[in-house]
Amino acid sequence: MRILLVDDSKTMRNIQKSVLAQLGYTAVQEACDGQDALAKAPGFRPDLLLVDWNMPRMDGLAFVKAFRLVNRTAPIIMVTTESERSRVIEAIKAGVNNYVIKPFTPDLLSQRISETLSRFQAVAAA
Repeated sequence: MRILLVDDSKTMRNIQKSVLAQLGYTAVQEACDGQDALAKAPGFRPDLLLVDWNMPRMDGLAFVKAFRLVNRTAPIIMVTTESERSRVIEAIKAGVNNYVIKPFTPDLLSQRISETLSRFQAVAAA
């Protein structure tokens, strides 16, 4: 499974990579903002994306909207400090499949990844 991590914070990417490694996911590509992610996604072809909202150059919401124009199926989990209900709804409408509020525990991130992938496998099998 190929996972694209999109976050402007190197520290946050390292934390997420550590959780992913514990879960057995090692094919991880990093991007520092939405523009970087849009450039890397076509060649990497991610099976799952973990995307921050607040980033320079292109924020996570703009990235999700642009990515969804070319890829309607890859699951996207928004990992962000944006916790207002209206923001969560906005992200889901843009094409986000699950949501994790920072700061998060490794267990919570693991749970959201499992939930998201289970949902997608169920849909694919149907």
